[in-house]
Amino acid sequence: MSHQPSPTPGVTKRLCSWIHALSLDDVPEAVKTRAKYLILDGLCCALVGAHLPWVEKAAKAVFAMEPEGNCTVWGYNKKLGALAATLLNSTEIQSFELDDWHALAPVHSNSILLPPLLAAAGQKKASTTAKFDGKSLLLSTIVGYETGPRVGLCLYGGHMLTRGWHSGTTFGHAASAAAVCKLLELPVDAIEDALGMACTQACGLMSAQFGSDVKRMQHGFAARNGLFAALMAESGYVGIKNVFEEPYGGFLSTFGQNSGKEPPYLVDELTKGLGEVWQSDNIRVKSHASMAGTHCTIDTVAQLQNEYPDKLSSLENISSIGIEMSEAAFKHGGWKAQRPLSALGAQMSCAYVAAVQLIDRQVSPQEFHHDLLDRDHLWDLIDKTECFHTPELGEKYEQRVTIAFKDGSTVAKTLAAPWDVNPGLSNEEILEKFRRFTDGIVEAQRRDAIERLVLGLEKVEDITVLEELLARPTRNPID
Repeated sequence: MSHQPSPTPGVTKRLCSWIHALSLDDVPEAVKTRAKYLILDGLCCALVGAHLPWVEKAAKAVFAMEPEGNCTVWGYNKKLGALAATLLNSTEIQSFELDDWHALAPVHSNSILLPPLLAAAGQKKASTTAKFDGKSLLLSTIVGYETGPRVGLCLYGGHMLTRGWHSGTTFGHAASAAAVCKLLELPVDAIEDALGMACTQACGLMSAQFGSDVKRMQHGFAARNGLFAALMAESGYVGIKNVFEEPYGGFLSTFGQNSGKEPPYLVDELTKGLGEVWQSDNIRVKSHASMAGTHCTIDTVAQLQNEYPDKLSSLENISSIGIEMSEAAFKHGGWKAQRPLSALGAQMSCAYVAAVQLIDRQVSPQEFHHDLLDRDHLWDLIDKTECFHTPELGEKYEQRVTIAFKDGSTVAKTLAAPWDVNPGLSNEEILEKFRRFTDGIVEAQRRDAIERLVLGLEKVEDITVLEELLARPTRNPID
């Protein structure tokens, strides 16, 4: 086995060269504009999540074990070291299943990118007085939006969920490292070192979805580890070279083992269409406070409620509910929910959210207050629900819901995708979500200042101003 440098750069080097060379002028205006709205959505999720009970539990533990540092923990008026602050801030964004995801290669990009980028900026300003402007943050975030999904597409995207990997935490280490390297303006070889160090830390088990607190933190591991890799590379520490295409122990060859696909992985997806096909076009923003695979369930039930209002006005007449879905959605959200269930487990269960939609006619943060998780009439519906893997429905989002009644009648509806996938939320709808979900969480003046700053990023001279707005305490949305 030869480890001599190839005369033709492989995909890892080509990706690193593209990251290094990319300028904001290379990015289409529509992509830059969309990125600002996506960033705003990520911060919305952090503001909503900062003081949820499971985030406060994490913050208390980390504050006890970590010394004070230079980087802001959002919503707490406290500062920790860059790595610890990144971990907690990422946990805030991922805390309530409200954050973005990539429709083809599931990864929650903002939770992986915004915390390490702002932590790196805060750390550098404190130690060297260097300042990073809004253009740098915007460009670095776009680099991350491109990198994470491309890594995922190499491994057949959502197929990683089917295999039991937490796909976003597996794909996300490289995205975090790439974004921070761009912010720090590292050379190509250092970017390659950072990606090699990030990828050797990548993992994440999807069994975390069954009620654990750590599901909320796993993207934080990717964010923190990517930041660590970039800072180590900046110092001259050498990482794995050619980490994606290396045949023995490389990222793709190892995670592609026993994939059941032929070929086991798609190495060319890493760089295909760089600078022409923008992966941010496939980043989706959530309209419901639950795992993305449950959204088609919610929207299908909602359509049935609209089409059959009389039949669904008396829920006690329902005898059974059947939910048919693709393999990835079934394994991710089709499991049998058991009483009692934590808020996390509830947000990951198609049967649970179907019952919530039938009863409350919405799936928002308020529906996951601990007093509402164990309602008898809710669990009566869940116990009547069965989820099925139906192969002919396809591999992505398509679902069919069939509701049977005690009089022998049935109603059914099939949707190809939830509306936040197709057509997806517009920029105006993302802004409306930001205002609606932060109402009562932060004061209006502060909310408006964050909105103006993010949507005008190109004019911001020092992005740590954003952290000052994020630092002050927020309210718990389910208190």
